[in-house]
Amino acid sequence: MPERRVTVASKVGLHARPAALLAKAAAGQPVKVTIRKQDGEPVEAGSVLGLMTLGAMHGDEVVLAAEGEGADDALEAIASLIASDLDEG
Repeated sequence: MPERRVTVASKVGLHARPAALLAKAAAGQPVKVTIRKQDGEPVEAGSVLGLMTLGAMHGDEVVLAAEGEGADDALEAIASLIASDLDEG
């Protein structure tokens, strides 16, 4: 299963507005994307509640995973979002 590691750029981590933006983007992908902290259990990236329970803060490294047709493109899209400043906008 393809994985991608990325550092959370959002100053507030994956909480509230950044989590909502990320969940919306992940839910729009053609494959299910999961996200986890280094040694944590994966949660669905398309779930705001799941993202908030991760407790991923600014500077934390997270691991994205997806499987199936379009998985690499989905991982790239979600990784780019996490690496950007989701606080802006």
